[in-house]
Amino acid sequence: MASTTAGLPVTTTRPRSNAVWTWVRRNKTIVGGSLILLALLAIALLAPWLAGDPLQFEPTNRLKRPSDQFWFGTDQFGRDVYSRVIYGTRISLIIGFSVAVVATFIGLVIGVLCGFYKAVDAVMMRVMDGMMAIPAILLAIALITLMKASLMIVVIAIAIPEIPRVARLVRSVVLSVRSRPYIEAAISSGTRNGRIMVRHILPNTVAPLIVQATYVCASAILTEAGLSFLGAGTPPEIPSWGNVISLGRTFFQIAPWIIFFPGILLAITVLAINLVGDGLRDSLDPRISRRM
Repeated sequence: MASTTAGLPVTTTRPRSNAVWTWVRRNKTIVGGSLILLALLAIALLAPWLAGDPLQFEPTNRLKRPSDQFWFGTDQFGRDVYSRVIYGTRISLIIGFSVAVVATFIGLVIGVLCGFYKAVDAVMMRVMDGMMAIPAILLAIALITLMKASLMIVVIAIAIPEIPRVARLVRSVVLSVRSRPYIEAAISSGTRNGRIMVRHILPNTVAPLIVQATYVCASAILTEAGLSFLGAGTPPEIPSWGNVISLGRTFFQIAPWIIFFPGILLAITVLAINLVGDGLRDSLDPRISRRM
C-alpha cells in the first residue's frame, strides 16, 4: 500500500506478524491440535527425566491410590502407573507415526500405478478389495499370531490393513487428474510416464494424502490399544497405553485409576490428531477455503 508524505511516496507493508495471526485465527483447529501433539511429543522425548522405571516391581505398593508419592497410583504389581503412562506415550506415538508413514508410502505407490496403468489396476485393486473385506483388527491379530510379537511386527500388522484405504484414495485422485487435457497432451507429445507421474500427478495427491495420513495415525493408535487390550499387541514388557489398560481391567472396580489415566491420554491424542486432520482438510480443500 503506497501513500505520500511531503510530496514523497512512502511504501508501507503489512507486518508479517499480522499475516501469521490471521492464519492462526483461520486455522484454530490445526494450531490447537498441533500444540497438543507437540506437548505429547515433548513428554515422549523427556520420559527418562519425567518418570522413573516403568518396569520396577514393588509388591508392598500394590494398588495404591493416587497420592503425592504416586500421582497416578500403582497397579497390581506395585508399578507406578504414572511412569508407565509417560513411557506409553512414546510407544503409542512411535506406532502411530510409523504406521502412517509405511501405509501412506506403500498406498501411494500402489495407488499411482493402479490409476495410471489399467493392467496393474485390474489385478491390484482386486487384491485391495479382498484385504478390505477382512476386518482390520482381525487381520492384524492373524498377522501377529503368525509371527513373534514385537514393536516392528505390531507396526507392520497394523499398517497392512490401512494400505488399501490409502491406495484407493490415491487411485481416485490419479484417475481424475489423468483425464485432464494437459496430461493427455503430455502423453501425446511422448513424455515419459515416469516424468508425468512425478511432475504432474504426484503433486495433486499431496493434499488428500496428508489428510489421510493423519486419520491413519489416529486409527493406528486406537488399533494398537485394542490389540494390546485383547493381549495381541505389544509384548507385556513394553509399556503402552493398551497394555496398561489391559492389565488394569481386572481391577477396574477397586482400582479404576489404572484404566482412567491412560484412557484419558489416549482420547486426547486421538482428538488432537483428528483436529489437525480436519483443519488440514479445510485448509487444503479450495472449495471449503473459499466458503470459509
